[in-house]
Amino acid sequence: MKKLHLHHTGLLTMAGLLAACGGTTSINDLSGTVVIDGSSTVYPIMEAVVEEFAKGFPNVDVSIAFSGTGGGFAQFAVGNTDLSNASRPIKSTEAALAETNGINYQEFLLAYDGLTVVVSENNDWLTDITLEELRTLWLPEGDDPATDDIVETNVPPTRWNQIRASWPNQPITLYGPGTSSGTFDFFTEVITKEVGNSRTDYQPSEDDNVLVQGVAASEYALGYFGFAYYIENTDKLNAVAIKNSDSEDGVIPSLETIADGTYTPLSRPLFTYLNIEKFQNNEALREFMTFMVDHVKQLTDEVGYVSLPEATYQGYGTILEDLA
Repeated sequence: MKKLHLHHTGLLTMAGLLAACGGTTSINDLSGTVVIDGSSTVYPIMEAVVEEFAKGFPNVDVSIAFSGTGGGFAQFAVGNTDLSNASRPIKSTEAALAETNGINYQEFLLAYDGLTVVVSENNDWLTDITLEELRTLWLPEGDDPATDDIVETNVPPTRWNQIRASWPNQPITLYGPGTSSGTFDFFTEVITKEVGNSRTDYQPSEDDNVLVQGVAASEYALGYFGFAYYIENTDKLNAVAIKNSDSEDGVIPSLETIADGTYTPLSRPLFTYLNIEKFQNNEALREFMTFMVDHVKQLTDEVGYVSLPEATYQGYGTILEDLA
C-alpha cells in the first residue's frame, strides 16, 4: 500500500486551472483533512486531482493510499475514509456492512479503463493471446467453474509451449494484483469465469509499479493491470493483443479501442464512492469534491484513461449541490 500527503507540482499549472474554472479556484486559508483509499487502478486519476488541489488549498491535508478496491471498501464501510476508489462496483456484502454502520454513500463513475495484459519489451514472441489461452494460463488447479459437468482436475501449465506449441519451452512467470484488488476480481470473473478463481503461484502486489518492474525484468513473464500503468511504461513493456470472437488478429488496448468498445471483454468502468455525512460536515471535503468534478476530465485524459463526456461531470456538480 502506498500513502502520500501531496503538496507538490502536478500535471497542470495553477494558472491553467484558474483559467479552466473561470478563476473560481484561489489560494485560501481553508484547512482540514480528506482521507482517500482504494483501487490502485484509480489511484493515478485521484493522485493527479490531489496534486492540483494542493496548489490552491495548501493547508488542506489530503491523504491518498491504495490498499486495493476491497481493502478500500473495508475501511470505507466502517467510516474510516471519506472517499473509496474502486475498479468495480461495490459488492452487496460491502454495501450491507456500510448500511450496518450507518454509512450512506454516493457513487461516481469517473472514467473507463482497459485492463492490459503485458510482457517485457524483450519478448518478441507473445504478441497476441486468445481468451481461451489466457484462461488456460490463469485457471487454478481443480474443477472448471464454467461447466457443471464432471471434468478432470485442471493442472495449470508451467511452461509456455504447453499453451501454444510455437512458444518457447521456458518456465512461466506471472504477475498480478493481490486478492483484495478490484482488478483481480474483474479479471478472474471475465477470464476464469468466477470471481477470485485464480492460480495462486504468481507474484501478487497491490502496487502496480511492482508488477511493472517484475514483468519488465524477464522475457518469460506476463502480468496484467490498468491501462495507465502500461502507458507510463511503454519503454519497458509490450501490450498483448487480445483475440476475442470478434477479432481474428487481436485488439491492442488504446484510448480508441477502449472508448469504442472493441477492446472487449477487458474494458471496465472506474469509480469513486463518497461518504455523504462526511461530505456534509467537512468543508475541506466539499471543496475537494467540487474541485474534482471540475477538473477530473482533463486530468483523466492526462494520466491515460478514457474520460466521460463533459456533461456527465457537470451533472456531478448538481449532485454535490443536492447532497450538501
